[in-house]
Amino acid sequence: MNVAVAKTGNGRAVSDLFASAEGRLPGSPAVIAARREAFEAYERLGLPHRRIEEWKYTDLRALVGEVLPLAASPDAAALKRAADAVKAHAIDGARKLVLVDGVFAADLSDVKALAAEAGFKTLRETLEKDASLLKTASTDAVIALNAAMATDGVILSIADGAQPSAPIQIIHIATAASASAFTRSQVAIGKGVRATIVESFVATGAEAYQVNDAVIVSIGDDADVAHIRLMDDAPDAVNVTSHFVTVGANVKLNFFNMTTGAAVSRLQGFITFSGEGSELSANGVNLLQKTEHGDTTLVVDHAVPNCVSREVFRAVIDDRAHSVFQGRIIVRPDAQKTDGKMMTRALLLSDEAEADNKPELEIFADDVSCGHGATAGALDDSLLFYLKARGLPEKQAQALLIQAFVGEAIEQIADDGLREHVIGIAERWLERRS
Repeated sequence: MNVAVAKTGNGRAVSDLFASAEGRLPGSPAVIAARREAFEAYERLGLPHRRIEEWKYTDLRALVGEVLPLAASPDAAALKRAADAVKAHAIDGARKLVLVDGVFAADLSDVKALAAEAGFKTLRETLEKDASLLKTASTDAVIALNAAMATDGVILSIADGAQPSAPIQIIHIATAASASAFTRSQVAIGKGVRATIVESFVATGAEAYQVNDAVIVSIGDDADVAHIRLMDDAPDAVNVTSHFVTVGANVKLNFFNMTTGAAVSRLQGFITFSGEGSELSANGVNLLQKTEHGDTTLVVDHAVPNCVSREVFRAVIDDRAHSVFQGRIIVRPDAQKTDGKMMTRALLLSDEAEADNKPELEIFADDVSCGHGATAGALDDSLLFYLKARGLPEKQAQALLIQAFVGEAIEQIADDGLREHVIGIAERWLERRS
């Protein structure tokens, strides 16, 4: 049998990607072996394409073409630019953990302030002894590639009953052009914890870079957790993030995602209820323009009875941008009394804008209440006329209607300061559009 070596768009063998980076990847011999196994899985699968159902609307082979080489470790100039970016994007009062081009930056992080409220290590430190964080049962090529190439990340543990006094913000900063950053983080939240976790993706001076991030979250019983993700990468960047969340019993989890940048982005979340009596509120907003492609794919697995999930996602799409929402609710045979609903709405601001909404229900129990809905449309002409008749310019009138449209999702953020921070991001996007 003849075996052909896979090539990238430049004709370079895919295996060169791993071989050129292997010497910089942290880990014990067992970890390196796990990395090789993961990369071999990626080599077999290649970048996802439209013939894979979960990637039907986000064909990375067509949109991206190839994976860029690993970014170099940040030098002094890169760290200085990153420090300026931290000042611009940090949330007031938050405990910051900063990753620059995929490498943890201790000098830019609030490690000492965090130490009193949460356990912390870097992925690089952990991999010197433990390969388990790189293991995954997923057959997704992007996730396998992350396991093979992850250079660093944050390992957080919040003890049972802890009440962190401030949000914990993980800030990913890109400074390197035409390179890739691979990060993998783990957040273990104990029983009875009340905490807010924020992830931010930003760039400073970087162009045409790629981000592949994975976050593994476990939430103990009786916890109350807010998880906010804000993605504002460079206009020509690629960002693919995978979330794996396991929810214990009697948990309240409020998740929010906002996408306002990147040429190609995909957030894929896998949330599993493992304890009864828990509630999930998942909300998101895509603000897309020019030729941006933003994909939100969410799988909510009701594996136990008596849990509630609510999903509200909004997309505002201008020019020739493309928004994708794929939501799947799975109700296992034993998950009686499940209550699951999802709604996605897209607002098209031009004739060439595109929205693909794909809600799905897989129900294997008979005593459940589940439903979904999807709509797409333009701004209401009568409301626009009403506002313009009262002296507002057209762009300002459109901005008011857009703010009202995305408001339902943003209002689900309970923390006043965080909510105002997110509203500010939306307002700046509207100003750039004007």
